[in-house]
Amino acid sequence: MRVALIHYWIHTWRGGEKVLQAMARLYPQADIFTHTYDRELAARELPGHKIFTTFIDRLPFAHRYFERYLPLMPLALEQLDLRDYDLVISNESAPAKGVIVAPHARHLCYCLSPMRYIWDMYPDYRAEVGAFTRMMMLPITHYLRMWDQLTAHRVDEFVAISRFIADRIARYYGRPSRVIYPPVAVNDFSVSRSQEDFYLYVGQLAGYKKPDLVVEAFNALGKPLVIIGEGDMLPRLRRAAGPNIKILGRQPFEVIRDHYQRCKALVFPGAEDFGIVPVEAMACGRPVIAYALGGALDTVVDGVTGILFPKQDMATLVEAVRKLEEESARFDPYAIREHALQFSPEKFAEQLSDSVTNLMRR
Repeated sequence: MRVALIHYWIHTWRGGEKVLQAMARLYPQADIFTHTYDRELAARELPGHKIFTTFIDRLPFAHRYFERYLPLMPLALEQLDLRDYDLVISNESAPAKGVIVAPHARHLCYCLSPMRYIWDMYPDYRAEVGAFTRMMMLPITHYLRMWDQLTAHRVDEFVAISRFIADRIARYYGRPSRVIYPPVAVNDFSVSRSQEDFYLYVGQLAGYKKPDLVVEAFNALGKPLVIIGEGDMLPRLRRAAGPNIKILGRQPFEVIRDHYQRCKALVFPGAEDFGIVPVEAMACGRPVIAYALGGALDTVVDGVTGILFPKQDMATLVEAVRKLEEESARFDPYAIREHALQFSPEKFAEQLSDSVTNLMRR
């Protein structure tokens, strides 16, 4: 069976690329197709795989400004020659699923998310750009939405990373999907007996992730908080943070893991498609205080592995922190870690392989 893996671009190493890596390990002979990629990064993380690009890779400044070529990516995908492949797996959160496969082939789309910047988060992206770009977005996003919905019918089976994304697939594409959680390197973490009196936020310092809400709540609480991450909001958060809040900026993996192990709990105030950070914290046996929307509803069990709070406001988050303090004895670190193990790379590979087997038998 010849396998092709389709990924939008490979210039950073985040959750989507780690999913691609897990797929590549499951299918070591697979070829990889992408719009553009960093050769050094791919050689290090995806060794042994042939990587083919669309014409986007040959356009001026494509390696730096690849996202600006978004309007051309639908056309580029349709030029790929996939007629020799029996199985095509697209890894979608930017244009990837719109390829044309051979009549005998099967196409499975592992959907990280329908393109957020043309669907549910379109108003947020549009509000952040200048007047000229905002004007240009009107026809481009209209065209991309039509293409995105049309190409959903080229997919034989959708797999979603969470129930939250399965709902989006149903809403925007009118298609059912199976949920297979993305792989999290849970075995890189362990439970430590050294717990300290501080809470932890880990993640990008961007508006939709709500780090400002955490700062506001802990300013009111006066409890110790450590923030690890970088982003546009970093200067503003440093100005707003009280003396009880330490903002460390970007940190290496070893420092993040150490803070996971020693913190009283992780605070996760945003709505994420899945959210790897809470699973990593739980793999260290630490409870999670999470906003009750998005992937957290799949990963955090209220009252068992953490506390879910219903509203993104200061008073509700403060109440959730106080509730965890009052009920801290009920959170068993080893039970929390056991829950996190269901999100392992081995579980992902087993379930994705099962979906492919069933698809190929049709």
